Amino acid sequence: MSAHAPILALGERPLLPEGTTFNDLTETIAGITETKAPRGWWMLFLPSLGLLGLLTAAIGYLVTMGVGVWGNNAPAYWAWDITNFVWWIGIGHAGTLISAILFLFRQKWRTSINRFAEAMTVFAVLCAAIFPGLHTGRPWFDYYLFPIPNQMAMWPNFKSPLMWDVFAVNTYLTISVIFWYVGLIPDLATLRDRSKNLLRRRIYGFLALGWRGSHRTWQHYERAYLIFAAISTPLVLSVHSIVSFDFATSVMPGWHTTIFPPYFVAGAVFSGFALVLTLMLITRSVFKLHKVVTLKHLDLMNKFMLATGIMVGYAYAMEFFIAWYSGNPYESWVFFHNRLGWGMTDELGNWGPLWWSYYAMVSCNVLAPQLFWFKRLRTSIPVMFVVTIFINIGMWFERFVIIVTSLYRDFLPGSWGSFEATWVDIGLYLGTFGLFMTLFLLFIRWVPMIAIAEIKATLPHAHPHHDDHHAHEPALAPAE
Repeated sequence: MSAHAPILALGERPLLPEGTTFNDLTETIAGITETKAPRGWWMLFLPSLGLLGLLTAAIGYLVTMGVGVWGNNAPAYWAWDITNFVWWIGIGHAGTLISAILFLFRQKWRTSINRFAEAMTVFAVLCAAIFPGLHTGRPWFDYYLFPIPNQMAMWPNFKSPLMWDVFAVNTYLTISVIFWYVGLIPDLATLRDRSKNLLRRRIYGFLALGWRGSHRTWQHYERAYLIFAAISTPLVLSVHSIVSFDFATSVMPGWHTTIFPPYFVAGAVFSGFALVLTLMLITRSVFKLHKVVTLKHLDLMNKFMLATGIMVGYAYAMEFFIAWYSGNPYESWVFFHNRLGWGMTDELGNWGPLWWSYYAMVSCNVLAPQLFWFKRLRTSIPVMFVVTIFINIGMWFERFVIIVTSLYRDFLPGSWGSFEATWVDIGLYLGTFGLFMTLFLLFIRWVPMIAIAEIKATLPHAHPHHDDHHAHEPALAPAE
């Protein structure tokens, strides 16, 4: 395969600029890990370390004082903790969708963004796991959640949705890490072969597992990648469906509905794509990746968000239809009064305390994505950046609305309460951004954020008249 072969990922409709060579592609992506970090990287990394310190302080204070420092109360026993857990789990779904499902459907455009999304999946799941672990109140006993022998001869309650979350999240994290690492192996070998520093060569050589790019190696690699893609695909549907069972298996009005599994999955993919695109736009600008991640890639991602946004809007409408059609007064109260604010005015004419959160959710998740019907807006960098920010805000409000507005007004008016977040709630949430961004920035600094080998595997064969005086890259091109 020639180093001068033009990159035409989709034949007649190239996703990458015409004239880009294999050597240019390798230099652009691998060079990011070999040169000094740009100023923009440091401008993001230092605040991320500060937020990571805030997370450490908030967790230390919480473990010392107990979960009473949260704003949770009776009857709002769940609040920001579970809201943040569900939100972070949802963020991770775009990585699996882009990597596994689009791979099985042979969507070649995924190769410019799949590595990026896979890394986000792993880091988002790590952030999500923090909240249920702390929510138990005694995180030093969390090992009781795993079906392992212990000194008290106690076994987990497998009927508990908390247990379902433990198995779902751990399975998702394990498969995601393996799938991500398997895809990295050829590119790690490229960094090994390009390293001029002995320590770098040793580290990348160890991680590359002896990769040499032989025909037999590529056969095993492609078979393993296909198997893990097939295993990962059901996780997109199962993991967030299981998370939705935390609510759907209860008898609480607003939760006890069969629409939750597909509703949660669509929302997870929706929010995941939004955060992938938000960070991709920043990284694309900082590292000058305009030739690798083009407007056509961004346009296709915006179309995905438009489609999933319509699904989410349909789910919102169906919730109200189910509440009305069921004739259940408690369901009607939750949706038409707690959320819409209808009939909740007091003697002063004020609405209920949390009505605004529902309207924020609908504005961000249903109205904002409608801009993507227009190609001019769908291919505008400022517009898509602002819309993706709104979508992620809206998806957080969606989880908040589902949890808090279903809990803070109980069956008995005498037990009604309200909810206000404390500085610990806010500090933990912002701190997880610090953890996420610190891991993410270290990833793009030391590991190829774009799948070099996968992009080249989708390219046409070199034309005979192209000369090949550039260095051959055996780790990147499978044997013909």
